[in-house]
Amino acid sequence: MSEKPLISAVIIFLNEEKFIQEAIDSVFAQTYDNWELLLVDDGSTDQSAQIAQRCAEQYPEKVRYIEHPNHANRGMSASRNLGVRSAKGKYISYLDGDDVWLPNKLEEQLDILNSQPEAVMVFGPLQLWYSWAGNPEDVERERLYGVDRTGVHPYSDTLVKAPKLLSLMLRDEEFIPSSILVEREVIERVGGYEDVFRAGYSDAVIFVKMCLTFAVFVSGKSWYKYRKHPNSSTYISAIRGEEDTERIFYLSWIEEYFSKQGVKNAEVWQALRAAFFPYRHPRLYRLLEIYRHPIRSIKLLVKLIGRLILPVSVRCWLKTQWQRNKYSPS
Repeated sequence: MSEKPLISAVIIFLNEEKFIQEAIDSVFAQTYDNWELLLVDDGSTDQSAQIAQRCAEQYPEKVRYIEHPNHANRGMSASRNLGVRSAKGKYISYLDGDDVWLPNKLEEQLDILNSQPEAVMVFGPLQLWYSWAGNPEDVERERLYGVDRTGVHPYSDTLVKAPKLLSLMLRDEEFIPSSILVEREVIERVGGYEDVFRAGYSDAVIFVKMCLTFAVFVSGKSWYKYRKHPNSSTYISAIRGEEDTERIFYLSWIEEYFSKQGVKNAEVWQALRAAFFPYRHPRLYRLLEIYRHPIRSIKLLVKLIGRLILPVSVRCWLKTQWQRNKYSPS
């Protein structure tokens, strides 16, 4: 009888004292029991480090606490790389310190990989989780991220061969693999995460590298609850107005990577050009958007008028309120 393969669960965290215990508990609640948990501290200054250390001391056979030299803050990519280097499992799965897994995540994803020998990775859509604070009305705001309005994933329950999935990632910003289970050897073969991406798109970059070469199984099932709250890196990036800058940097990195790798596939290059279009041809893009989406264009016009007539302090306040409503439980 074959042994169950070891799965390395990697939680990277920075100042997550409010949520990290819940994340850890969701790993312990897994129906699949042959796992190790690596708690990678990216230089926390709150009590989350002590919570992680106590867990490692209490369960030394299952849990390890890891940090960068001198308790440095190195960013998400460097922290994930540290987790991969320290992992002993055949497979890797990630969980952010403020999110949770559903109990059958590891078991069901491993079953899928065992039934799909061509696939090196499996993933499913995230559940955007607003109701974590206990407000019943927030349940109505929750949805699966990366699916269309009918609730169907573009490649639901499908083995997708390279580089088809990569083209979709470039064309649809909302579609980035998440809640993954992947062979550790594959992460190592593509060179791991790129340390230059400290936060935004840090996970997307490695999916670009893997999906360019390897087949992936896309499930329509969600195993991951992605907590929406105003202290998340996504929210902070939005408040600071860094979203466009981060995306341009990400797309520029892909362009350089494709060139260095000698990528010839016309479909992925076309998808990359389409992704760049709003930034390289902003005026033409806005004109096309007016034609395609008149209601959205009216909103943009209102926004432009607001920039012209409202004081900066008022605009900043309105933007903060909008972002807080978008990312926070009501």
